[in-house]
Amino acid sequence: MPDIMRPISKLAARPPSARRWLFWLYCRMDGLPIRKVIEQVLAGSIRIPAFQRGFVWDAERVAYLMDSIFKGYPFGAVILWRTKEQLKAEKRLGPFELPERDPDFPIDYVLDGQQRLTSIFGVFQTEIAATVATDWTRIYFDFSASGDLQQTQFFALGSDEVDLTKHFPVGTFFDVAGYRKATEGFDEERAKLIDSVQAVFKEAVVPAQYIETDNRAKVAIVFERVNRLGVELDVFQLLSAWTWSEEFDLQQQFTDLAEELRPFGFEDVGEDPNLLLRCCAAIVANDASPAALIELNGAQVRDRFSEITNGIRGAIDFLRREIHIENLDNLPYSTLLVPLSAYFAAPEGRVVKLTEAHRRILVRWFWRVCFSRRYSAGVLRNLNRDIEEAVKLRTGDPAALADFASGVDPEYFTEQHFNVSTVHTRTFVLLLAQNLPLSFVSGSTIDLSEVLQAYNRNEFHHLYPRSYLRGQGVETVDMNKLANFVFMSRQDNNALGGVAPSVYRARMDEKALPKILERALCPASLFDDDYDGFVVNRAQTLASAARRLLE
Repeated sequence: MPDIMRPISKLAARPPSARRWLFWLYCRMDGLPIRKVIEQVLAGSIRIPAFQRGFVWDAERVAYLMDSIFKGYPFGAVILWRTKEQLKAEKRLGPFELPERDPDFPIDYVLDGQQRLTSIFGVFQTEIAATVATDWTRIYFDFSASGDLQQTQFFALGSDEVDLTKHFPVGTFFDVAGYRKATEGFDEERAKLIDSVQAVFKEAVVPAQYIETDNRAKVAIVFERVNRLGVELDVFQLLSAWTWSEEFDLQQQFTDLAEELRPFGFEDVGEDPNLLLRCCAAIVANDASPAALIELNGAQVRDRFSEITNGIRGAIDFLRREIHIENLDNLPYSTLLVPLSAYFAAPEGRVVKLTEAHRRILVRWFWRVCFSRRYSAGVLRNLNRDIEEAVKLRTGDPAALADFASGVDPEYFTEQHFNVSTVHTRTFVLLLAQNLPLSFVSGSTIDLSEVLQAYNRNEFHHLYPRSYLRGQGVETVDMNKLANFVFMSRQDNNALGGVAPSVYRARMDEKALPKILERALCPASLFDDDYDGFVVNRAQTLASAARRLLE
């Protein structure tokens, strides 16, 4: 019996209400070919409700999805809510603006599987330009990669990494003209191989479960239960799209706040209703739980909205001034903003005076949250505790905001790999930023505000270059340890070249060299050309610097 049918086989043992629920939930399972995904998105019939979180997958994960599809591995069903009623608030599909739909046809709202559908559409479609630059849509099949069941044969590559003699752009698979051009000059063996790869994707089907109803309460229950990425978050998004926006209009105020924060790189805060609603609940009710939000009185929020915005402004100012955070993406957890907003909340015309003692506590709390991954598990419990302690701190009551365990071992920097979307990497980047790093070539001051607002992979490079390590037989996974990364512009990286550190040392400013290394938390063993020994030394240096922040 297929897994999807097993719950139905147990209906007889359930009460009538449960039987009706399960029958409704599993009413239709279907397959959605990739070509159909592209066509329906372009037709405007597949849409993203406003209560969905944004697209968060990185390029490596998208490439792994392509590999899973190619090898026939399960990659999960998507859940689509089919309705005739269009929501007032919708989101883009990742970086793509969705076309208007034909009003005579139903809408399929994505309740679960947005990351997969966005990845599939973004990789294979060729008609809609992305509204922002993306690095995950350019996926390539590597002819030279082993067909091993474990290792991937698909990679996300930058333009400077592509070798067309061995990399094929899979984005041409559903574009007849593009595919014809990309295969020009292929010999028979290579053409036959890539045709077989293309055929797999043209025949691939995305498992899709359709829920057909106009009853929003049922959809809310489904969304809450099936989305395994965070039930509490989903409830906030549902309320933002359905209850709050229809009961009274906060959208314009959120939009105005986004514009106010734009010059500081934090416009995404004003565009994230989930985060703003958490801040609202924390400030008005000292509680960020869904239950607290449901019980909030709309008039209370309206009357205290200036207090809420003051709290958010104060929190952002603190993060920029004390932690060198220039962009919401720099935060290991966006929810760090919630307790800080509760601390800085003050009625209109007033500000919270930050004493030196309070500043030290808030800074210590920030780093302990990050290094302990406090908001990765037990999120709501820990968040509410921190809100309560932040309010106590502000009001002068005995507070234990930073009084929880958090430590850092050297292994943190050797066992984790560089990926700007992960908590570990964002924490590592901020750790480096605290030391005000210098240009690795000239020793000049790095403009952190510019680098961290851009916040992309091009601003960080390997201390031991990849090309050098490949020549030493080092595996790719071992090259990308956090301990092997530093603030380094692409220009500086190109100037140093892919040679041994002892060789590129001559290209660095000799007078500035000691200060460059000190600011980069980098030991002089860098130039010994002993990668394993250097990684151990640097990890110890980084761990020592991190521990000082936790004290």
